[in-house]
Amino acid sequence: MIQAFTLSFKLATLTAAVLLLAGVPLAYWLTFYNFRGRYLLETILLLPLTLPPTVLGFYLLVLLAPDGPLGRVGLQWAFSFAGIWLGSVIFSLPFALTAYKEAFRAVDPEVLEVVRTLGVGRWKRWRQVILPWIWPGLLSGTLLAFAHTLGEFGVVLLVGGNIPGETRVASIYIFDLVQALDFQAAHRAAAIFVALSLALIYAVRSLEEQWRSHIGSNNH
Repeated sequence: MIQAFTLSFKLATLTAAVLLLAGVPLAYWLTFYNFRGRYLLETILLLPLTLPPTVLGFYLLVLLAPDGPLGRVGLQWAFSFAGIWLGSVIFSLPFALTAYKEAFRAVDPEVLEVVRTLGVGRWKRWRQVILPWIWPGLLSGTLLAFAHTLGEFGVVLLVGGNIPGETRVASIYIFDLVQALDFQAAHRAAAIFVALSLALIYAVRSLEEQWRSHIGSNNH
């Protein structure tokens, strides 16, 4: 059980870190810049929200297999940790991206315009104005992505299979216990998930409340 949960935490942490580093600039770009094809790009990025995890996992498996398009150029990541990591990033991206965009939308454009007219540089404007305004929203979105990855099952199983120490994360470990009719061990593992989920949801809600209070005070 420890090995499976450790692997789940590793996967969720790496996925959340990548989404924070790549998702925040992407959300900023999609929020403040208009360009041709923006809605089409957003539609593609948000597609995992409606796709069954097994469908996404299947197509990733086809792409990453040795004879697949990505496998032929060296990305033979099927049934590996790298494969489930890529699948988790794609599957959790809509959750993080939506939260990040909401955070950027809360920034008062008049404030940004005033700061811009004062000649404040882009990096300084980001560091001193935008980031203090939106950081609870960014952290909330990152925690959501972390929690979503922690409990993911379908994409991970399709792309990575069930390899102990490599791709058998906690959700698959519980599935194995149920199949083996070891309900006592399954209860223990599931209880850990329930406790983690409650803690993460409470943290996200607290951050959202703090963010709303902060935005409300700034607007007044």
